Amino acid sequence: ISDCEESEAAGVICKPGPLSRLTAQTTTTTTTTTMSPLTTTTTRAIRTTLSAGQTAKPENSSAIPADASSAATKRVQQDMAPAMRIKDIIGSKGKIRLRGGRSKEEGRVEVKIGNNANDWGLICGDGWSLFEAGVVCRELKLGYAQNALQTDFFGGNRSSLALSGVKCHGSEKSLMDCLHDRFGAVSCPGNANNIASVVCASEMADLVPDHQEMMRTAHLEDRQLFFLQCAMEENCLAASAYQVQKDDPYGWHLETRRLLRFTARIANMGTADFKPFIPKHMWEWHACHMHYHSMEVFAHFDIINSLGVKVAEGHKASFCLEDNQCTHNTEPVYKCANYGDQGISVNCTDTYHHNIDCQWIDITDIDPGIYTF
Repeated sequence: ISDCEESEAAGVICKPGPLSRLTAQTTTTTTTTTMSPLTTTTTRAIRTTLSAGQTAKPENSSAIPADASSAATKRVQQDMAPAMRIKDIIGSKGKIRLRGGRSKEEGRVEVKIGNNANDWGLICGDGWSLFEAGVVCRELKLGYAQNALQTDFFGGNRSSLALSGVKCHGSEKSLMDCLHDRFGAVSCPGNANNIASVVCASEMADLVPDHQEMMRTAHLEDRQLFFLQCAMEENCLAASAYQVQKDDPYGWHLETRRLLRFTARIANMGTADFKPFIPKHMWEWHACHMHYHSMEVFAHFDIINSLGVKVAEGHKASFCLEDNQCTHNTEPVYKCANYGDQGISVNCTDTYHHNIDCQWIDITDIDPGIYTF
């Protein structure tokens, strides 16, 4: 949300050029307000029509040095310039490499920016994501992107930054095909350790939700809080439910919540098994539900309104990751029974049915309308 007031509106002061022999005939001031889902921006523009003989002078302006004006103009031009492909600046034969890692699969990303052997530059980590990291790992034939990092853990410093605003769709064959904002002396927001880095993996799990199963099983259920007490302990309801409990300590359990229930079937379509991130001896026991949690948060589910704003959310803690169904003659490996090993094998699916506690989104506070799940 912007806190910009009308008195803080942006303006420009143009340096007299070929039109300096023109005079101002009319000056029109317009104020335009642009509304977007997240910001409100007010812009005031001054339009001057000139005719031969005079130079327009902005109202309430002070003298600005020519060099400062030139520098500011150059900076504005850089900010407003459309994003370009990296290869349009350094050529299609540009190279990348990883340096500073503990193995060849990790490190800071460096780009060849000149003809000399030491002409390598770093990438600003602002906006650096798995899309860009995936392109880097694929180009270097290192498999898949396990992590996209913004850090100086692998060395490097801001004085060596050469690119910023790098954006990839994820399907590019080379980082040279991706877009960027600036090249050369770039401005990199954030902390001093904001350097683009990656961790690649030759094999990786790829969890894919079955959206058809979600649509087939989705339904609404109204349920009293009395039956949701275990779910409340695991923060599976909206914040208003806990406020009701606080405001009415005697009758809160009679209040009703509206739940969007659905089945979540997750398939592992990758090249490696998916396993919980923490070892078995550190799993957390939940006495209310009488089971261990191998992962505190396994999945997130969001409800988005027509403006793109998240209005409700749910999460699923993993208490049992196992191979419920397998294809391609794959034998199930993981079973939760008797404190067994948890995970999802390649070509297998794990299913959390809609009748399981917390397999929902609390939509009690949402107005009727059209939303995206």
